Amino acid sequence: MSSGKSLFKQTLIYGIATVLPRMLSFLLVRLYTDYLPTNEYGKVSVIFSFLVFFNVILSYGMETSFFRFYSKEEDKNKLISTSTISLFWSTIGFLVIFLLFRKDLSIWSRINLEYIVFTIWILALDALAIIPFSKIRAEGRPIKYAVVKISNVLINLSLNVFFLAFLPKWATNTDNVFIQTIYHEDFQIGYIFVSNLIASLVTLVFVLPDYFKIKWQFDVDLWKKMMQYGLPILVAGIAFAINEHFDKILLEWMDIDLADIGAYSACYKIGMFMVLFRTAYSLGIEPFFFSHAKNENAPQTYATITKYFVIFGSFICLGVIVFADILKLILVNNQSYWSAMNIVPLIVLANFFLGIYTNLSVWYKLIDKTRIGAYISIVGAIVTLVLNLLLIPIISYMGSAIATILAYGTMMFISYYMGQKKYPIPYDKKSIFTYLGLAIVLSAISFYVPILRETYVFGIASILFFAYFVYRNEKETILTIIRRK
Repeated sequence: MSSGKSLFKQTLIYGIATVLPRMLSFLLVRLYTDYLPTNEYGKVSVIFSFLVFFNVILSYGMETSFFRFYSKEEDKNKLISTSTISLFWSTIGFLVIFLLFRKDLSIWSRINLEYIVFTIWILALDALAIIPFSKIRAEGRPIKYAVVKISNVLINLSLNVFFLAFLPKWATNTDNVFIQTIYHEDFQIGYIFVSNLIASLVTLVFVLPDYFKIKWQFDVDLWKKMMQYGLPILVAGIAFAINEHFDKILLEWMDIDLADIGAYSACYKIGMFMVLFRTAYSLGIEPFFFSHAKNENAPQTYATITKYFVIFGSFICLGVIVFADILKLILVNNQSYWSAMNIVPLIVLANFFLGIYTNLSVWYKLIDKTRIGAYISIVGAIVTLVLNLLLIPIISYMGSAIATILAYGTMMFISYYMGQKKYPIPYDKKSIFTYLGLAIVLSAISFYVPILRETYVFGIASILFFAYFVYRNEKETILTIIRRK
């Protein structure tokens, strides 16, 4: 019982530490869209997309390998030192090479030199903290993990607010030497990266003592095993980064106006409300999947869970799309960004498809064929790249939104098709397609028909109708749950 309580406590803390930063990031969107013109936010979005890619590359699957081998290796110190040394020297190498060629990178990427330098240092500091951070989790210290993780976000958020909202006002109304020294006009984007840099530095300082505790011994054979395990994860990570972030980079490379990229990126965030649901769900459900894998009725249990995930997800999808114009007032209250609002239903639905894919992917995790996940992600990345290249010249960022939904939809159907051959699960396809289809149709009508979108009458009626439809079809299950309570 005590071990169960401990597991629940750790899962809860890790969940909060994962979901809360995502929630706080929405506040940054509001801040950036309030204080940055659309073209400036477009630049920020492109640079952040590069950050995601290089974060994946600089970790090269070593974090996941560390967790995989931590439970197997008897000599934990050897594992910690080998993985730390590997990431330490690869990061130092990256830092030296990229700083030497920073001017060439600036020309190639069309990003200001000073932003390139900030980005390189942020990437390096984050990479150096990977293994110490992983060690905290492996040793079962969720409180410290949560404190460091949330502190990073709060420091970043606080500094952004200070630099963008307060510093310009104070600088014009004071002769304070310190304020005048740190204030630079038209340096908003620079302040964003300074904030990130300071937050990353503080995080590294938190875990820096671990560097002085390790024995600097490097086991070549162990490193080779870790690399062999980690490289497929690297490939999958790059593929996922392409699906999630490469659209902004492609839009910029294909000469779409930065103001349009800024509007697209801001409205994209509104569609990310579905991500909070998906993330919170995944944190709780994956341990459940594995703990029930040996049960006789496990496939039926997985099928039932997937059906109710689709029901709840459809309800959230419908609610977010119906009230998208209210959410934009909260998240992006700057009318110059609203030109891209038409992408919101597509992004919401795309993230819903990704959530369904997460459910369907249980089969290759249970039979230890995780490489299949990498292959499916690669297919999704190919769909993303091809459709972006074909559609952006024709319909600009709308092409990127369509590419996103089709990429995740493709991954969803491939996982279902392959899973039914390798690990058959009796999904209630009729109910799933009915709920999903009904939510899509009602969402599309309420959003894309102007008169219905403006009045909200149809949208609210759609939500009530959908709730009644679910109750009518799932009445027995719902009443059983209520009686148990």
